[in-house]
Amino acid sequence: MTPTAIAIRHIAFEGLGIVEPILRRAGYALHVHDAGIDDLQGIDPSDAQLLVVLGGPVGAYEDDRYPFLADELRLLERRLAAGLPTLGICLGAQLMARALGARVYPGPGKEIGWAPLALTEAGRASPLAHLDGAAVLHWHGDTFDLPAGAELLASTDLCAHQAFSLGRNALGLQFHGEVDGADIERWLVGHACEIAAAGLDPRQLRADSKRHGPVLRDAGSRLFADWIAGLGQR
Repeated sequence: MTPTAIAIRHIAFEGLGIVEPILRRAGYALHVHDAGIDDLQGIDPSDAQLLVVLGGPVGAYEDDRYPFLADELRLLERRLAAGLPTLGICLGAQLMARALGARVYPGPGKEIGWAPLALTEAGRASPLAHLDGAAVLHWHGDTFDLPAGAELLASTDLCAHQAFSLGRNALGLQFHGEVDGADIERWLVGHACEIAAAGLDPRQLRADSKRHGPVLRDAGSRLFADWIAGLGQR
C-alpha cells in the first residue's frame, strides 16, 4: 500500500522545500492542506503515515485570533498520543510542544538569519548529526518549553530549545532545515515588513542564503531522508 503524508501549510512560500522530493522518492503520496482555507477538522489523525506541520507568522497560542490553530492542536494531541509519525517545523514545532502540554511564548528577541546549531549529545546521535557545523535558517520570535518526556537535540544562544524528539516518531524543529536557499526571494518579499521592523538588510540575508543554502540543502536532505527512513522503527 502506498504510504501517505499530509502537510499543513500556513503561508504559501513556507512549504515543504527539500522535504517534498525526499517524500516522493520514498514513495509517499502527498496531500497539502492550507490552514484557514481547507477543512482541518475532517483530517483523521490516523489517516496518514506521516503528518508534517509547517511554519507561519502567527503565534501557536493565538487560537482565539486564528481558530484553525485549535483544529491543528486537536489533531496533534491525538496523533502524538498515538505515537504516529509527526514532524513540526517552526510554528509546527511550537504547536507540537503546546499539544504536548508545554508553554509557548515570545522569546527574548527575533532570531532571523543563518547560523549553526549547538547539538546536544542526543542530537549528535540523531539524524540532526548531518547538520553539525552547517548554518541553518532561523526565522522566529517565539519559543517554547521542552515538553515532558521529550529529548533536547539542539540549541542556539538566543533559543535554548531548537529541536526535540519524542520517541522515534516525533520531531520538532524550531529552525528551518527544510528551506531551499534558492527560494529565499519569496521569504524576503513575504516577510518584508518583519525584516524592516527587525532592522535587517535583505541584501545580507540574500547573500547569506547564497553562501549557506547549498550546504543546508545537502545536509538537510540527509537529515530528513534518514529520519523518514527510520519511522516506525524502535
